Amino acid sequence: MKKLFGILLLGLLFNLYFSVYAIDLPDYYTFPKKYLKGKFYDSIKDHFIVATNKNTDPRFKNSVIVMLDHDEKGALGIIINKPLGKIPLGSLINKEEETTNNKKELYDVKIPVFWGGPLDNNKILILHSNDYKNKTTKNYINVSISSGKKVLFEIAEKKGPKNSLVILGVSAWSVGQLEGEMEKEIWALSEIDADLIFKIENEKKWLNAIKNQFVPL
Repeated sequence: MKKLFGILLLGLLFNLYFSVYAIDLPDYYTFPKKYLKGKFYDSIKDHFIVATNKNTDPRFKNSVIVMLDHDEKGALGIIINKPLGKIPLGSLINKEEETTNNKKELYDVKIPVFWGGPLDNNKILILHSNDYKNKTTKNYINVSISSGKKVLFEIAEKKGPKNSLVILGVSAWSVGQLEGEMEKEIWALSEIDADLIFKIENEKKWLNAIKNQFVPL
């Protein structure tokens, strides 16, 4: 994970904006050329998917993922239980755009950052409680997503959302890919739980989520 952390830091281009308002996945996302496509029945947006013991991809071992979008075109989510470490705020923003002294004083504040998935590793999203909102915020049932340096500074100043995770990177699936993986029981479906996201220790999140999985009929 330390090696991955170093690679991700090198790849940061200070781009803090990422659209989660549509499932129109970017063309530069790379998906497997061959995979077992499943059939789309219903969206699992606003749920957890939890890696089962049948998931042999080491990147997703014991992962708990918040599903942000899911439809016939694909799926998008972020992992919430894989911390990368604490990163100084100054490493997460474009310092050339910040010249005021009060902002510079926050550069050394270290913010916990999580790995959200293997795609778009130069993108930062903030998953947070619904008590906070700015012009970038998108609300889900139990959580919200925001982006941009404004919320990062507010988190550093302890003036941001009550609960938050700063996420680097996303997880995504092409047409029918997630459905096929779920049919093979690589992922289990579980009800989203804000307390699990923000309050439970990271090493216990997977166990709690897998215990609460929906039992297939």
